[in-house]
Amino acid sequence: MAQEKTRVAETVEREPVVIPVESLMGLRLARIDRWQLLDHIFAALAASRGGWLVTANLDFLRRYVRDGKARALYDCADLRVADGMPLVWACRMQGGPLPERVAGSSLVWLLVERAAAEGRSLYLLGGTPGANAGACKVFKDKHPGLRLCGGSSPSLASPPAEAEIDGLVAELAQHNPDILLVALGSPKQEQVIHSLRSRFPSTWMVGVGISLSFVAGELRRAPVWMRRVGLEWVHRLFQDPRRLAKRYLIDDLPFVARLFPHAILNRWRRARASRRLQ
Repeated sequence: MAQEKTRVAETVEREPVVIPVESLMGLRLARIDRWQLLDHIFAALAASRGGWLVTANLDFLRRYVRDGKARALYDCADLRVADGMPLVWACRMQGGPLPERVAGSSLVWLLVERAAAEGRSLYLLGGTPGANAGACKVFKDKHPGLRLCGGSSPSLASPPAEAEIDGLVAELAQHNPDILLVALGSPKQEQVIHSLRSRFPSTWMVGVGISLSFVAGELRRAPVWMRRVGLEWVHRLFQDPRRLAKRYLIDDLPFVARLFPHAILNRWRRARASRRLQ
């Protein structure tokens, strides 16, 4: 614990650094591990600078490649990390390995812990009403000193209407949180963050998908071994087959057959370009 406290103190003092990226089918992924990511976010907060983090999985990448609107939306984020083992594997295949998978559902716990340690305020937006309230309670119970300034679970269109955004702005302006966790699923959560980002320039905004349901205990995360071997999606599919079967089996799995050959071809192209420069 003493080591972690020293680390927090050090990161508050330094400026955020430029983070190298790896391009995967055009999607620029930060080459960063979870601890470097936390340091970057909290150093930016110490300098009164906010940001927008996208935790991208295979479904994000598929949407990015095939949907121009989604591509423009995700490109607006300040950082994108690989929340999905297929993305990590593909980057490795093309010769640009990432340090690790940065899973949003794990990152929320680290963000909350660090926020409590540094006295940063937090707001939870989205999730089911039960998940939102439950996550608020879990976080407060685990970190009594946490500045959890609010939580809400509004019903929003995709993309959100102007009146809906105005309502969110009015609510958030009362608290002006340092960190905003948005649990609305993609692309709705990114649409909302895009609309809010310029209104709260000192806030870090992170789309966290289903994570609040995991925190509150409404859903169980896959065992650690399944996460490590890239089978977390199978666990999720068995929990919610009606909603996820089409996405995982019809949309995403066939896309893998395009992703991995693309990565291998890209590795060959890089090697060829490197030989030409020698």
